[in-house]
Amino acid sequence: MPQRPVLYIGNRNYSSWSLRAWLGLRFMGMDFVTERLPLDTPEFHDRIRSISAAGRVPVLRDGDRLVWDSLAICEYAAERASRGSWPEDERLRTHARCAVAEMHSGFGALRSALPMNIRSRRRVDLDAVVERDIERMVGLWCEALTLHAGASGWLYGERSIADAFFAPVLLRFLTYGVPVPELCQPWMQQLFADADLQAWCTEALEETEIVEADEAGAPVEIEA
Repeated sequence: MPQRPVLYIGNRNYSSWSLRAWLGLRFMGMDFVTERLPLDTPEFHDRIRSISAAGRVPVLRDGDRLVWDSLAICEYAAERASRGSWPEDERLRTHARCAVAEMHSGFGALRSALPMNIRSRRRVDLDAVVERDIERMVGLWCEALTLHAGASGWLYGERSIADAFFAPVLLRFLTYGVPVPELCQPWMQQLFADADLQAWCTEALEETEIVEADEAGAPVEIEA
């Protein structure tokens, strides 16, 4: 019997790129095993270098094939998937690919100022560059939601790689209290309630490791 593919990820609480690949594979129905490597530890650096010369997570090992980038992992799975990859409609698919590629290569200021930290509720001071990233991000979501009739459903009308790629940003906005337009809220609520994303968040809340670099901002008191 062939072995199941293995997806190597970092801490669920902090590793946004790991979440993108993991959630994308779940959406596409791939049967795979997850192996977690704790970030910012000697164990992580020793293990990841033995797996991939890139030295980063996520990495997918499928037999003798190694895929070491979040978007490449999703595209690899999309070639084999019967569902959950890209929108069927060509116009929506084109926009989705562009939006995901922009997320993959850009928004450095947003990612730096608002690191993913599912366990926390925090506030940070945002400079003009981060505000521009947030404005562009929300603009992308609004564009996507206005391209199809189902603005209260998935970002492109059906669950896809695009939802997986923007899920860590949704979690960041929840952590740091970033407001979003009303148009985006039904989609965000539906994605946050998704069983796969909730499963990831549940395990993130159970982690105990601390990555100091991702504990930015002042903690916010949450009332019981």
